[in-house]
Amino acid sequence: MTAPRLLGPTEVRALAAELDLRPTKQRGQNFVIDANTVRRIVRESGVGSDDVVIEVGPGLGSLTLALLEVARRVTAIEIDPVLAGRLPRTIAEFAPDRSAHFGLVTADALRVAELPGPPATALVANLPYNVSVPVLLHLMALVPTLRRGLVMVQAEVADRLAAKPGSRTYGVPSVKAAWYADVRRAGAIGRNVFWPAPNVDSGLVAWTHRDPPSTAVGREQVFAVVDAAFAHRRKALRGALRSLAGSAEGAEAALVAAGVDPMARGEALGIAEFVRIAEEIREITR
Repeated sequence: MTAPRLLGPTEVRALAAELDLRPTKQRGQNFVIDANTVRRIVRESGVGSDDVVIEVGPGLGSLTLALLEVARRVTAIEIDPVLAGRLPRTIAEFAPDRSAHFGLVTADALRVAELPGPPATALVANLPYNVSVPVLLHLMALVPTLRRGLVMVQAEVADRLAAKPGSRTYGVPSVKAAWYADVRRAGAIGRNVFWPAPNVDSGLVAWTHRDPPSTAVGREQVFAVVDAAFAHRRKALRGALRSLAGSAEGAEAALVAAGVDPMARGEALGIAEFVRIAEEIREITR
């Protein structure tokens, strides 16, 4: 089998010129033009020959081609119909031996309800920075067969996703991601590997699946508690959760029953504490 050729600056600009493409900030279009960077992403992801990979926002195909070098199959989700229309031909030109192992869904990743082909085991993507967290959480929920993943996001968002309780960057993305997975920072990416170069730094976030917490309440109920806890970061949980519990007194009773200090703040709690609080609020509001 011939290894796929990867895209460099010359190939990316030639494809963009062919398509009369003007990258838009609205869709987070910053295309990777460095082959070493996409190979690094694939290497850090741990994807192997048994993996079925989801890629979001493949763009011109830089990362797609690197994934096809090692993965069993790649299913790409692309919202831009112009980019989606060119991508299969790019795969055929640069990785002809792997074309049969590539699938394409032309859609908004936030609205995808199902994916074709065998169950996906990994998510590897240069996520559009303006919707990176919602897309990641949506796909984690939609595809329970995912075992691991690695995504490139804005550096600040990478810090939030991987943050632990008590840290300055810990917040809603940190807690919700922890429902699905163990998350860690996996490095930084320079601005000069993109065209056009973004005005923010980028970071890699790696994660491995873990079973959701065992609980009688649903994920939506737990996430509602998380959202309320961080809606006013300076407010103690007794006040922040009053609307969910019916009153500040109800919130305090639920917190005490969950073993949490009513005067604590959301940034001090892990996913297990939020689950216990959701369970106690359900008991109080029945």
